[in-house]
Amino acid sequence: MSEYLDIPGIYGSYVFGEKEMRERLPRAIYKSLKRSMVTGEELEPVVADATACAMKEWAIEQGATHYTHWFQPLTGTTAEKHDSFISPKEGGGVIMELRGKELIRGEPDASSFPSGGIRATFEARGYTVWDITSPAFIYDNGNTKTLCIPTAFCAYTGEALDKKTPLLRSMEAISKQAVRILRLFGDEQTERVIASVGPEQEYFIVDRETYLKRKDLIFTGRTLFGAMPPKGQEMEDHYFGAIKERVSNYMKELDIELWKLGIPAKTEHNEVAPAQHELAPIYNTTNVATDENMLVMNVMKKVALRHGLVCLLHEKPFAGVNGSGKHNNWSLGTDTGRNLLEPGKEPQHNPMFLLMLAAVMKAVDEHAGLLRMSASNPGNDHRLGANEAPPAILSMFLGDQLTAVVEHIIAGNDENVPGASSMKVGVSTLPLIRRDATDRNRTSPFAFTGNKFEFRMVPSSGCIADANTVLNTIAADALGSFADELEAAEDFDGALRALIRREMAAHQRIIFNGNGYTDEWVAEAARRGLPNIRSMVDAIPELVTREAIALFERHGVYTEKELRARADVSYELYAKTINIEALTMIDMAGKDIIPAVIRYTTQLADSVNAVEAAGADAGVQRELLTRVSVLLRQASAALAELKLRQHRAAALSGAEQAQAYRSEVVPAMEVLRAPVDHLEMICDGEIWPMPTYGDLLFNV
Repeated sequence: MSEYLDIPGIYGSYVFGEKEMRERLPRAIYKSLKRSMVTGEELEPVVADATACAMKEWAIEQGATHYTHWFQPLTGTTAEKHDSFISPKEGGGVIMELRGKELIRGEPDASSFPSGGIRATFEARGYTVWDITSPAFIYDNGNTKTLCIPTAFCAYTGEALDKKTPLLRSMEAISKQAVRILRLFGDEQTERVIASVGPEQEYFIVDRETYLKRKDLIFTGRTLFGAMPPKGQEMEDHYFGAIKERVSNYMKELDIELWKLGIPAKTEHNEVAPAQHELAPIYNTTNVATDENMLVMNVMKKVALRHGLVCLLHEKPFAGVNGSGKHNNWSLGTDTGRNLLEPGKEPQHNPMFLLMLAAVMKAVDEHAGLLRMSASNPGNDHRLGANEAPPAILSMFLGDQLTAVVEHIIAGNDENVPGASSMKVGVSTLPLIRRDATDRNRTSPFAFTGNKFEFRMVPSSGCIADANTVLNTIAADALGSFADELEAAEDFDGALRALIRREMAAHQRIIFNGNGYTDEWVAEAARRGLPNIRSMVDAIPELVTREAIALFERHGVYTEKELRARADVSYELYAKTINIEALTMIDMAGKDIIPAVIRYTTQLADSVNAVEAAGADAGVQRELLTRVSVLLRQASAALAELKLRQHRAAALSGAEQAQAYRSEVVPAMEVLRAPVDHLEMICDGEIWPMPTYGDLLFNV
């Protein structure tokens, strides 16, 4: 009999959240802390000291000996520097303490993280600053437990050097502009509008021993060589299929570890590709959801190792099967509990929703390039634009009912819009189903899904802060322009109707409910003037256009200096990533694959000689030897060309270097892969120097 799992008892047990604060802090201190969380006002020293002391006592009870300011630098991962609670006391010995000033602020080395030139080696000071709206937690790393304090990270000169600071700024921007709109509708109660997110995390699980025999997986997170096995995902039998026992055991422990951290892991299932899976949490405030997703990725990898597995978060670890994304479900709600993206039963008669819809249409249409950049990383270049969700063209799916609403409004007739319908499935014992306002479209990069928008471009290994910073800011800008116009209007209702109609007509081109995979849509998108940015390198300039700089400065989200720094960091990230991949291919091909094929050709040549010496026909062996020799020669020539192009690209810098890696090195890598993958299909399996796709995808 399995042991009873007290889920309510363990949930949040590693989080210094509301429950612990109420129980451990004096009432006045707790109320002051909560007020600072809501209003953003500065903590009084006495409140900071009392909170730090209570947090330290709680952490020690959990087994922690150290604390760290946990932050998200521009590496796209998390960072931490551990300090023990011990302080020497007079007369010898130590005491365990955490003071308020240590809780609120830390000082990591800012010049050792990517900064895009904001910090040089001789300008090392940086600050981590406690994000009091995201709860502290205990990270259990085997025999050690550490108190982690979520923080923002900035330079000594004040510029943001992390993902969180701009995200928090964007959350304030969207709240400010949305509250202006609510006031126009007579809402005097709402104080804040909160952007919330539910990120669906896709990932692959492979056997660790098999993984360790693949240099490409170890160094780059994806396979740089590999022929497709006889069976891939074409039978559609893995998606939502029965979860294998080994993976199910992994998922169970993963759930428990996440629940301890207060992360509401809710849904898990097999995804489309073999060995691919998904985990989805319940929604949370955007900055907290971002912290939680970074933790989810860390815990996924940690728990996998305990089960002899490896979790692959790369967007395209295997060619020929679906890659992984992170569907970013974004919504807006008031602090009074109202979802501003809820259409209701009759959306055509819901002016608040229609205005919000018009704002999102305007935002996505006018800033499609920024959204594309927010979902860019080197791995996503292999996924976006391929034959899987979504394509690289930004469009918005609304479904038939909402599209009809938009069309009727543009035409000046919003009274005869079809409403929601019920559906009979033809079985008397099954209940009547109320049909949703929208279908689902897996090919749409930005889809309305009931009371939220699902931004499907976000990369599986990336930090969702980038996408949500852009989403919040562009929506805030649209709402701000609407508020400016409506606040000046003498006839609010008439101005509101005219604004909604005008903006929907101006941005109707962004709506597309069809199949985003077709060549016809590519041509149609071009006719509409929608951008089709296929590569990260082509998307990076979107950060520093005159319009983008003005947009972000207008809402206090980024300065021009911060944007240009992020563009520089992005070019460097791309170049370094492709350089590592190219060097790994050179290493594998030169040291492992070509020598193995040479051994195979030697065996074939010996076989030809032996057969002919026996007076038999060696035509088959000779033909195979010729084919292998031709492919070997092609691989050798491609390897030499890749070395040359990699060397030339490595000598460049900045945008020029990134462009060289994209246009010169990446094609050379593809040329080298082609004969090697062909050789894998015909060489002796005992000689081939690494596990195949079949070994990786079907060996868990």
